[in-house]
Amino acid sequence: MAQSKTNILHHIEINVTNLEESAAFWGWILTELGFTRFQTWPDGISWKLGDTYLVFVQTKDKYKHISYHRCATGLNHLAFWGKSRNFVDEIAGKLKEKGIPLLYEDRYPYAGGPSHYAVFFEDPNRIKVEIVAPD
Repeated sequence: MAQSKTNILHHIEINVTNLEESAAFWGWILTELGFTRFQTWPDGISWKLGDTYLVFVQTKDKYKHISYHRCATGLNHLAFWGKSRNFVDEIAGKLKEKGIPLLYEDRYPYAGGPSHYAVFFEDPNRIKVEIVAPD
């Protein structure tokens, strides 16, 4: 019997200030997580894993003056499952190699608590991203 798609996230769409920069940032991390490029068009790009996909769309100029902050009302962060603790550590190392600062680095890998092994960082639009190791 096929699994029902009810209550499974279909997609998330995020407007970004610079599509090229966001595509480069998200492309490598989503590929590391097992996503594949799904769609590309002049003002957007998406990556898919299973039945769920993430869409990044260029913000129209008339809306660029409205800034984003993850602590304001709206999206706070996206959290993804990592394959293992080693995988989380590998991603943390690659983030550093790319010059992407870790959030809460002084508490890595337990910034989320003593039993929550994860790495936290931000995308080019300051959206917080978290990759969590399974228990």
